[in-house]
Formats: sequence, structure tokens, C-alpha cells
Amino acid sequence: METSQDMIALLRRRGIYDPRLLEAFAQVPRHKFVMPPHRLLAYGDFPLPIGHDQTISQPYIVALMTDLLKVQPGDKVLEIGTGSGYQAAILAALGMKVYSVERIPALYEAARARLEALGYKVHLRLGDGYEGWPKFAPYQGIIVTAAIPEVPPPLWEQLAEGGHLVLPQGSPGSYQTLRQITKTQGRWSATDWGAVRFVPFVHAEA
Repeated sequence: METSQDMIALLRRRGIYDPRLLEAFAQVPRHKFVMPPHRLLAYGDFPLPIGHDQTISQPYIVALMTDLLKVQPGDKVLEIGTGSGYQAAILAALGMKVYSVERIPALYEAARARLEALGYKVHLRLGDGYEGWPKFAPYQGIIVTAAIPEVPPPLWEQLAEGGHLVLPQGSPGSYQTLRQITKTQGRWSATDWGAVRFVPFVHAEA
């Protein structure tokens, strides 16, 4: 059974060196974000089910996607797909202003209660993540935690100049490419960070 210290050591071995990021992973109790039957496995480097055909991503992928956002304390970050709330908690622990959208009511309610109980300030909304959350735009970073073939235009519009959008781009049901998209003078440039596998992104109009 892996511990929090084992998880941090693994992240270091896999190239995560930012001390602030590692400290956030050490502080956030990952076992509180997984279902009780899987809590003994919480610190292993693999995804775990959280119900409703959704998963909590493996620690390395959460760390890598967070690192690729290149955000600073006080920056606004939009997360599409709250899930268990773990990614949002990591961002909050790093000092970001976190806005997160979840489409599944049961996961939304569970994440809201969990984050409040643990003291993480995260703004949550129940709705279609495809539309983002325009009220609080622009965002210095946007992170999408489900597989999607193309960047939703509303998310691109809500990304701040110089900001980064991180998402698993590709067809659901297979592997996707983890992509970091940077907005510069209204145009984008993309960097690919390898193959990943995420649950499908669901859009209400699809």
C-alpha cells in the first residue's frame, strides 16, 4: 500500500520538481477523494473509479496537467469536469482562484460537500462544461479532464491572452494526446505531452 510520501517520491522520479506543486500534493489528502472501497489504493499511480462511470486521474497526470497550466497564486483557473474535486483541491492549495464545472449532479454535490469539509475554497457550478463559465472569464488557465476531439470555442474565448489550456484531445474510447495550448495575440500554439486515456467529454447538444 503506497503512502503520500511514496506518491511524492514517484512524482519526483517522473519529472515533477516544482516544490510548490509537490507541497500541494503532500497537503491534499487524496484518500478523502476516492470511494471507501479504494482508499487503501489512493496513493498508487493509477486512476480509480468514483462512480457514474467517472474516475479520479492518476497522481502523475494530475501533477503534469497542473504543471502545464503555468499559473501563479491568485490566477483564475477554470476546470471542466470537477469529478471527485481532487484536481480543484490541488489548484486551490496552490493559491489559485478555482472555478469548476461538473455535469453530473451526484458528483457535483459530493465534491461540493467534500471541498467545503476540507476547507478548500472552490467555486462550483452544475452545468455543461462545453460552455465554460463566462461570468468569471478570462482565465489564466483552463483544464479539461475528459477526452474531447476539438477545443470548444467557448473555452478558447474564455482563455486569457498568454494563458494555457490543457486537455486530452482525441476520440473517446481510445488514447488521446495530452495537449498544452497557449494563446498568443489571439492565436494558438500547441505542445503535445504524450498519450493519455480519459473518460469521454459529454456535451448536452452532442
